[in-house]
Amino acid sequence: MAFVAQDTYLFPVSLGENIGCSKPGASQADIERAARQANIHEFIAGLPEGYATNAGEWGARLSGGQKQRISLARAILKDAPILLLDEPTSALDAESEALIQEALDRFARQRTTVVVAHRLSTIKNADRVLVLQEGEIVEEGTHAELIAKGGLYLELYQGQYAPASQGVALDQPAGTAGGQNG
Repeated sequence: MAFVAQDTYLFPVSLGENIGCSKPGASQADIERAARQANIHEFIAGLPEGYATNAGEWGARLSGGQKQRISLARAILKDAPILLLDEPTSALDAESEALIQEALDRFARQRTTVVVAHRLSTIKNADRVLVLQEGEIVEEGTHAELIAKGGLYLELYQGQYAPASQGVALDQPAGTAGGQNG
């Protein structure tokens, strides 16, 4: 299993070593391939010391999005059949979120992926979405099924994506009214 946490820890060693720690003995080519797939290679290659650049304690020299992409590169390098993601895009700007989402869309296709997220953009393309409320599963289905159902998921979706005055999700199927729960 590979795990990408909301709060990514990076060791105070090189960026290459931080990626490579998930697969001892990985070649430099393997590390760079994983970095490319995680959309972080261009950034690393552009640094004066490249993959030899020290990350600093807790990755202090990197942005949140850069740390998340290093963590994702670790998971990609590990190539585990199960990927567990805990809020992988929760504290990121839109550009970093898009880069991580693009990498996840490619990488997660070939494995079982469990995503814990409040940002619905992270789970929108999932095969199956479970909606939890107070520790209980209250709804399940695909994004489209849950939007059409008009329950808690739709309410959460509208809260994140629809203008407050509009009351209807932007990509909601025709004929599904917003505000049915309340």
